[in-house]
Amino acid sequence: MDIQIPPPGAAQDILPGLRWLRFPLPFAPHHVNAWLLEDGDGWLAIDAGVANDETRGNWTAALGGAAFGGRPLAGLLVTHFHPDHAGLMGWLAEGHGVTPLMTRIEWLQARALWFDTGAEMIAHQAEFARLAGAPDDYVAFLRGRGPLYVRSVAPLPRAFRCIADGDVLRIGGRDWRVITGQGHAPDMACLFCAEDRVLIAADQILPRISPYVGLHAGEPMGDPLGAFLASLDRFRDLPEDTLVLPSHGEPFRGLHARLDWLAAHHEQRLAALEEACAVPASAHALLPALFRRPLDQRNLGFGLGETLAHLRLLEAGGRVAREPDAAGVWLWRRR
Repeated sequence: MDIQIPPPGAAQDILPGLRWLRFPLPFAPHHVNAWLLEDGDGWLAIDAGVANDETRGNWTAALGGAAFGGRPLAGLLVTHFHPDHAGLMGWLAEGHGVTPLMTRIEWLQARALWFDTGAEMIAHQAEFARLAGAPDDYVAFLRGRGPLYVRSVAPLPRAFRCIADGDVLRIGGRDWRVITGQGHAPDMACLFCAEDRVLIAADQILPRISPYVGLHAGEPMGDPLGAFLASLDRFRDLPEDTLVLPSHGEPFRGLHARLDWLAAHHEQRLAALEEACAVPASAHALLPALFRRPLDQRNLGFGLGETLAHLRLLEAGGRVAREPDAAGVWLWRRR
C-alpha cells in the first residue's frame, strides 16, 4: 500500500478517525507501531511503546502536535505485555487519567514480570538455558545480566479494564471485535472492524516475518507454537481484502495469503528440525537447523526459545522424544 510512514512524534491518517504512530526501538525490529482511534472528543491509543526518554519525547510531541490536533488522550488499549507495547502504559495512564484496557492474562503477566526481579528468578532462567544445552559462558551471562523487563517498562497502573476474545468495543461510532492470538504472547488482543474491513493485528500477523514464538522457563511444558498456529485460524473468516495494521512493518492487504505463509513457514521449520533430530541433540546443538548464522549472546535466548517451541510441538505430536543426559540436559531424538 502507498501509505507514508509517519516520522516519530507525527501521525499518518489511514482512514477517517484512524491514525498511525511509529516509535523507534533500541532493539530489533527497531520500530513499533501504535494506532489512534477517534473516540468522542478525544483519541483512544492502541499500545504505548517502550519506556525510555526517546519514546516519552515522541509521545509528548504527538500529544501536543498535529497527531492529536488539540484533542486529549481519552483511552488506552494495550495489546500485550511485551515492553515495546506496554512499556509506557503506566506513564500514559497516570498522566491522562485513563484506565488501560487489556486481556486479563496479559495484564497479570505484565504485573508478575514487573515484580519478579529477585535472584531466584534469574537462577531459574539460567538453569532453563543450561538444560537446553546452552554453553557455560551464556549461562553466566544470564546470571550477570539480571532482570530485563523492569528496565523497559515504567511502573504499572494498579487497575485495568478487562477485555476478552469476542468482546465488541464501540469506539468512535464503529464496532471493533476483539480477536485474541496466542503463542507470541499468552492472550494478545487484536481488533477487527467489519464496517471498514480493518484488522489491528498487533504482533500476531506481521507482513514480512513470523513473530517470535518461544518456549520460556515459566512454562517449560507449554506448547506456544501449537497455540500460535491454532489461533491463526481465528482470522480465517475475515475478508481477504482486510487492511491489516501490524505492530511492526507497514499496513498491508492479503490476509489469507499471509496466514498461509505463516503456517507453511513453521511446517518447513518443524520438518527441518525433525530431520536434525536423527541423532539425539540438545536444543542448543540444534540451532543450525533453524538459524543460518551464529547467534550472539543478546539473541541466543530468542534462538533457544524458538527452537524449544518447535521441539515441544514435535514432541506433542509424537514426532520427537527427549531424555536427559548425565548432566540433566535435554536431548531430543526423532521417533
